[in-house]
Amino acid sequence: MVVTGRLMLGPEGQQVESAVTDLLAKGYRRLVIDMAGITHIDSTGIGRCIASLNKVTQAGGKLHMAGAAGQVRESFRVTRLDRVFRFFDDAERALAAFG
Repeated sequence: MVVTGRLMLGPEGQQVESAVTDLLAKGYRRLVIDMAGITHIDSTGIGRCIASLNKVTQAGGKLHMAGAAGQVRESFRVTRLDRVFRFFDDAERALAAFG
């Protein structure tokens, strides 16, 4: 799933959780969030990623992050959530890591 724009408080930030819920309902269990198009993330956006990871894990799946750079990647590093999420340079590598 490709996410673009700002992942923050508000309806625009809801896109991640909604997409994850829809994909899980369709039976997908290996998900990649391509974050290359995200220009800004705040604590609410990070919280939405955590909620998404919890949903995927509860469904018996795995979630990888791809393409996060700059302020977005740094936000995960300073909160030490880069130890919780698996990050990859691009979506292709994230998909390949599922095996």
